[in-house]
Amino acid sequence: MHPILITLGPLTIASYGFLFAFGALLAILLAYKKAKAENIDLKIFTDFIFYLMITSLLGAKLLLLATNLGYYLKYPAEMKYLLTSGGSFFGGLIAGLLFTIFYIRRHHLRYRVLGDIGGPSLALGHFFGRLGCFAAGCCWGREAGHFPLAVTFTSAKANFLTGVPLHVALYPTQLFEALLNLLNFVILAVAYKKRTFTGQVFALYIMNYSLIRFFVEYFRGDDDRGYVLGGLDHPFTSLSLPQLICVSGVILALVLLKSFKRLGEKEDHVQG
Repeated sequence: MHPILITLGPLTIASYGFLFAFGALLAILLAYKKAKAENIDLKIFTDFIFYLMITSLLGAKLLLLATNLGYYLKYPAEMKYLLTSGGSFFGGLIAGLLFTIFYIRRHHLRYRVLGDIGGPSLALGHFFGRLGCFAAGCCWGREAGHFPLAVTFTSAKANFLTGVPLHVALYPTQLFEALLNLLNFVILAVAYKKRTFTGQVFALYIMNYSLIRFFVEYFRGDDDRGYVLGGLDHPFTSLSLPQLICVSGVILALVLLKSFKRLGEKEDHVQG
């Protein structure tokens, strides 16, 4: 782990921030290229990306605050670290989706096309984001025992910033999710080229990431996600808040796949 990438005098660049920004840049460039190919007004699309990033970041921090409200009420001074944390991915995703619905209606955009553009970009950006989590020491895994791919963190600074346990073998959940997101990106990139109806790629993104996160949650060791049933001490018989969202995500994806396919068939019939 390497929470601080570089320090130049008063300037400090955090590894998480750098990797997050780099992933976001690649994701935006990829989405911009696809938007141009789809004949979307690039000025409207550029504004959309800008406001989407702000809204998603705010949503990520608000959900992190909400799921740890008791802690922050007890230690209000700790709220300042919300400014430097990445926040909850699901909070960002939900806020981003709500803003997207608003923006699409305002500018009369094709929401299924935007979804297909965004799916691969989200997966790619998330890959770099989770690498940033690994470097920073956040989102760590449970104790891994003799698991051959376990990792041990040793940075006192990361422990201070995130609370990650030191000198303990942990499941590398950040790397698990990073690699699965990279695989998801490859799958979605292929699906985009071979899609049989508009919206298919977006629905697949929701399904794939929901399955990825549901699986990784079993191995997470940080207790800042909230639990609907059970708790951190019994991970395989518990249900965390992100897992509940994942279950909803899979159901939503199945509904969208069926609905989008039906819309595509109607459009083909009209054009034929």
